[in-house]
Amino acid sequence: MDLTIRNKVVVKQVFEAFELMGFETRNKYAIFDEGKKTIGFAAEQRTGILGHLARQILGHWRKFDVHFFDENRTKFMHAHHPFRFYFQRLEISDADGKKIGSLEQRFSIINKKFDVLDDRDNVILEMRSPLLKFWTFPFYRKGREIAKVTKKWSGLLAEAFTDKDTFLIDFGAGELTEIEKKIILATSIFIDLQYFEAKAGRN
Repeated sequence: MDLTIRNKVVVKQVFEAFELMGFETRNKYAIFDEGKKTIGFAAEQRTGILGHLARQILGHWRKFDVHFFDENRTKFMHAHHPFRFYFQRLEISDADGKKIGSLEQRFSIINKKFDVLDDRDNVILEMRSPLLKFWTFPFYRKGREIAKVTKKWSGLLAEAFTDKDTFLIDFGAGELTEIEKKIILATSIFIDLQYFEAKAGRN
């Protein structure tokens, strides 16, 4: 997937009927450009009975992997979340398994605070979610906002009974590299699983 020409993309979770009955199912997403054209997909890969039990019992703390595909279903990125109770981390690699970056939670009492790291664990961006803006996740470089992920309202019934979430990713005015955009794309999925998945809301 070529994100160099994209200023904005939309990530929309695919509806799962079993969520209406209170069961967390394997998370799947479609990725669209500003013209609502499908440009990619993402899917949680842990399946089977163990994966199902982990989703029900551990929720957002569980170990999981998300694979990203372009519109031709060719894999271009992989995100891995190790099992952690505190200081969550997301490790991101390309299709060949080469690390391109990661997301690391930092200590904070009143807001959501993460550092975006490059392949050598150097901090390249910071994500700081404002206390009273629960659905807004801006990214900063040297104190200046340059990108933002925003959860969009999907309707009362969808919010109450399903995980049918939609996120708008604004990459800003062209200051981000291709790899930085891919890390932010992976982060949008992590945000959904960490803060808006049904189990996350109850933990």
